Amino acid sequence: MSTFIPLILASGFISFIATPIARKLAQGIGFVDNPQIRKVHQVPMPMLGGVAIYLGVVAAVALGGTSSFVELVGVMGGATVMTLLGLWDDRVGLGPLPKIAGQLLAGALLILAGVQINLFQYQALNIGLTLFWIIGICNAINFQDNMDGLAAGLSTVSSAFFLMLAIVEGLGLVATLAAATLGACVGFLYYNFSPASLFMGDAGSLLLGFVLAVLGIKLEFTGRPLAATWMIPIIILGVPIFDTTLVVLSRIRRRKPVYQGGKDHTSHRLVSVLGMTHARSVMTLYLVSAALGLVAVMLRDATPLQARLLLIGLSAAFVSALVWLEVRFIKTNGDQPDTDSG
Repeated sequence: MSTFIPLILASGFISFIATPIARKLAQGIGFVDNPQIRKVHQVPMPMLGGVAIYLGVVAAVALGGTSSFVELVGVMGGATVMTLLGLWDDRVGLGPLPKIAGQLLAGALLILAGVQINLFQYQALNIGLTLFWIIGICNAINFQDNMDGLAAGLSTVSSAFFLMLAIVEGLGLVATLAAATLGACVGFLYYNFSPASLFMGDAGSLLLGFVLAVLGIKLEFTGRPLAATWMIPIIILGVPIFDTTLVVLSRIRRRKPVYQGGKDHTSHRLVSVLGMTHARSVMTLYLVSAALGLVAVMLRDATPLQARLLLIGLSAAFVSALVWLEVRFIKTNGDQPDTDSG
């Protein structure tokens, strides 16, 4: 662990220093998110926070180094593509197809570097699942950027558990990348937690989603039954996956475009349904994410039978929470059009 503390500190320090600089730059060039009817914030908010996160991650990864040079090039190449794609979207507003195309490009760079899921005998299935995972997690984290501190905080918690497991398994690339992400998120979160002084924008959320997807792909367990360990990355990222599933199904039910923003995320429902403040809603999701991370850690030593029983229990809780939140959402808001916060 002591090997990676300097990486956490370095990425955190660079992100912490770069964030206010990015804020001033964004204000100077007008790179801001202006208030709209579908937004929560009332004043223009700078949107270059994702650049500060990117700088923190890149600097720490460069400092840490790795023996897997080709893989590292693929990972950082894909991360750069995602950051630039996010900046472009933040500036001009891209439609869903260009964004998916950019995510596919980042995924292709990753696969060309040899980083992919290998669960099936057929390569086409492995590639398809890899791209699905990357696109899914990128958009899941992007969905979490709907309240101050939520996306950065959940990424902090998830990267911390990826780091913990990577150290135990002796996975240098995963541990380096997780440490870099953890530090960069913490440095940025100082300015982004409620009340935020700037947003990470899609540049930050797509970057974090891509990195977390890579961590999930590269997290491997030697000598452990695959029947138990395959679900560990999914559980660590359980909160974003749950929220994305909830939002997508809810919008399909209401015949609303999935890509169109709305105040129908889990965080919003905790506010409207349970009466939480925005800050308490965010902290609640932090705690749920941490609890799922602890469950994922326990799975490392679980037998296949224990893993199956746990999967059944988590699936039941997943579906129950999804149905309950949707039913309460309908009772509270009906099916009236809703608006997005970020």
